[in-house]
Amino acid sequence: MATPTPRIEEHPDLVGMRARYAQASTTPTAQGLESLTLLAGVFLLASPWIVGFTQFNALTVNNFVTGIALAVIGLALGVAFERAYGLSWAVCALGAWTVLSPWLVSGNVDTTRTILTNVITGGIVFLLGLALLAIGRKGGKGSGERGRG
Repeated sequence: MATPTPRIEEHPDLVGMRARYAQASTTPTAQGLESLTLLAGVFLLASPWIVGFTQFNALTVNNFVTGIALAVIGLALGVAFERAYGLSWAVCALGAWTVLSPWLVSGNVDTTRTILTNVITGGIVFLLGLALLAIGRKGGKGSGERGRG
């Protein structure tokens, strides 16, 4: 006779970890970071039209797609941080890519406008990703809750 095996979703460590992430996501700092990530994504996707470098098709498409990805991640973090926390590293990666993209996409697109826009936005996004990772690691600790052990 086979013994029933518990589902991974019911593992006590996983349940505890999700509870910590859920508690961490209720702090004003976490909510602010999630909102800023969403707004940074929206700015990045609209930046070619806001700043005025739509003539560079490769960078326009790059910023549009990267901005959509970042906005979706920011939205996912805002809706379900406890499940989407693992995407925080992707925010860092998208920030790094945004900084480097004026030099890496095809064509000669490294103008003052494109470099300033992408380096500043990418740097902010990278720092947002690091802060989201720190909040996820910290969990509910330090917000008035006494930790175990």
